[in-house]
Amino acid sequence: IMQDTKKFFENLSGAGKSIGVLTSGGDAQGMNAAVRAVVRMGIYVGAKVYFIHEGYQGMVDGGDNIKEASWESVSSMLQVGGTVIGSARCKDFRTHEGRLRAALNLVQRGITNLCVIGGDGSLTGANLFREEWSGLLDELVQSGQISEEAAQTHSALHIVGMVGSIDNDFCGTDMTIGTDSALHRIIEVVDAIMTTAQSHQRTFVLEVMGRHCGYLALVSALACGADWVLIPEMPPKDGWEEQMCHKLSENRADKKRLNIIIVAEGAIDQNNKPITTELIKDLVVRCLGFDTRVTILGHVQRGGTPSAFDRILASRMGVEAVLALLEASPGTPACVVSLCGNQAVRLPLMECVQMTQEVQKAMDEKRFEEAVKLRGRSFENNLNTYKLLSHHKIDAELPRSSFNVAVLNVGAPAAGMNAAVRSAVRVGITEGHTLFAVNDGFEGFSKGQVMQRKLTDHYDFFWYSFRTLPAKHIDKIAEQMRIHNINALLVIGGFEAYLGLLELQAARSKHAELCVPMVMVPATVSNNIPGSDLSIGADTALNAITDTCDRIKQSASGTKRRVFIIETMGGYCGYLATVGGLAAGADAAYIYEEPFDIRDLQSNVEHLTEKMKTSIQRGLVLRNENCSENYTTDFIYQLYSEEGKGVFDCRKNVLGHMQQGGAPSPFDRNFGTKIAAKAMQWISKKLKEFYRKGRVFANTEDSACLLGMRRRALVFQPVIQLKDETDFVHRIPKEQWWLRLRPLMKILAKYKTSYDVSDSGQLEHIVRLRAKDISAI
Repeated sequence: IMQDTKKFFENLSGAGKSIGVLTSGGDAQGMNAAVRAVVRMGIYVGAKVYFIHEGYQGMVDGGDNIKEASWESVSSMLQVGGTVIGSARCKDFRTHEGRLRAALNLVQRGITNLCVIGGDGSLTGANLFREEWSGLLDELVQSGQISEEAAQTHSALHIVGMVGSIDNDFCGTDMTIGTDSALHRIIEVVDAIMTTAQSHQRTFVLEVMGRHCGYLALVSALACGADWVLIPEMPPKDGWEEQMCHKLSENRADKKRLNIIIVAEGAIDQNNKPITTELIKDLVVRCLGFDTRVTILGHVQRGGTPSAFDRILASRMGVEAVLALLEASPGTPACVVSLCGNQAVRLPLMECVQMTQEVQKAMDEKRFEEAVKLRGRSFENNLNTYKLLSHHKIDAELPRSSFNVAVLNVGAPAAGMNAAVRSAVRVGITEGHTLFAVNDGFEGFSKGQVMQRKLTDHYDFFWYSFRTLPAKHIDKIAEQMRIHNINALLVIGGFEAYLGLLELQAARSKHAELCVPMVMVPATVSNNIPGSDLSIGADTALNAITDTCDRIKQSASGTKRRVFIIETMGGYCGYLATVGGLAAGADAAYIYEEPFDIRDLQSNVEHLTEKMKTSIQRGLVLRNENCSENYTTDFIYQLYSEEGKGVFDCRKNVLGHMQQGGAPSPFDRNFGTKIAAKAMQWISKKLKEFYRKGRVFANTEDSACLLGMRRRALVFQPVIQLKDETDFVHRIPKEQWWLRLRPLMKILAKYKTSYDVSDSGQLEHIVRLRAKDISAI
């Protein structure tokens, strides 16, 4: 791969090429991270990169609006929300004359590669510009504004788009840049409102943004357990007013002191009439007499610093966009770079735009089910999970199965565990099972700390989990399984949970009670579980690291020439240090998986010494807690202090347990909710499958699984088959996807490195559902 990569970089040199980068349309957090990545990757491959200020308006006006970018000019913009190079809605670009002026401005600077960061309108405009390009050049030649030779040299315009929009309304991409940050703002507000609502027993009606797309409303409702949500893609059925009021009063009767109703700004009823927050408020007051308040979140959702997820998404996409531009030939269609699951993909821009427009058309024509399908699998999965969790039936009407399911947390705490437990319990009860919660992990299980749960239970402070493994308590655990007649187990936790499941499976030969379906959901800040690219809690920990690094970098702005050494958690897994480094703009990240020696430390010090000669006079170095036995945080701090004498001074910081605490991020709440719901549905399926002669008996490999996210999908994998993929000594998977992100971090920190592009996105087509497929679903 290393040889292929070197060959690849020679083939794809950017020498002699010029790239223009612009942000257009509504701003979104993370746009700056995308601009930074495009500029630095462009310069890295030898191209010239130009900022086009104020979006298309700057392209039309030319002059100082189009400026060459330098490496230092994008420093310090990673943590800034909005867009530093400005954005504007541009009427001129919609006219032929405007586009002609824009073409002249680009040709005069030799720019034939455009990276456009914006919404569907901005990207559609870019594609039209590309289609007209040769005609525009002909006009410029005829009017004598450019030479025939210049027209020949600049005959093809290449366009790559990145979707920057908080609405997440663009088909073909799971997440658009800015969506996750907007969810952070919404959840922060909802969490704050919940405390005041609880004090006064109030109902709050919250309006969130999203234009004609209900994604923000839907996901925030899922993440905060809202009582009701109204979105354009799923207008409520006739009689919804009574249903909603019934649900609200039912919740109050269950001792719940508050109600939260989330309304998307584009919410409509079956007749395409808008449903406003005031309408909802009047309805609740009239029917129930509840003290009701309205909060419209507005532009708060667009503001603030970008989340770790958005910074990483934008950085990955920015690098991918430059690669796509370098690979483009005159016949290549304009494409969009995006993420599908955890995989980078390239999609033809116009296919995505047409599909996005089809969603609106389907909604206008009241074909709402089709609109949901067209929105894509991410939206559909969220909607299905919401429907599953918002069961409006009272207990007496729920189906009854004779199965008992136990849920337990194992290992260190991870933010989002409570969301997973709540989701699992609700789905389990809705499917008719009796749900038991086990306190204190496997140790509590052996002591019989087992309690039944109800649909109305709250999980703000859930039961403790212990690191104890089951092997030494196996007889007692089997006895408790028999006493409570437990027919299935859902284990939520980290590496101990994985080891525990392996031990339980191994003990099946001795204890028939353990021959039941078992599934594990990964939850650990370290993200070190084999079989899953991500685990619950890792995103919250990344945000804690990123926030702290931002503050630390800011503290250095008053003092010149300072380098910070920061120690992160993760055991032997370097995920937090690497991905945190990418999100915080670190100069280096030391991890166990990539061995380093004194020469590497020396070259890092020299690299920082060179950096101090530029206008960026601060450094950030992350170190995973177990990256090396001898090169400790103190050692690295002392080495840097000694070697940097007279050039820079050093400070060190051990982040510690703050990485395990805090309110869970929207991503972790949503991921925990979806993955636990899916795990419980798997349990239901397996219980039916293994029910024979009046009892459940499961002794196959595939009846003890780990549910993990692998690239694009959530997959169930027998734990026994994951053994070969595991380094048990260091408690990490043998292969880890995020190691492919390390070269990005190095490139963006100006290190020469080989970048394996075998994993970069290939041009794909949107999988379209035919009408008959839609009706069959």
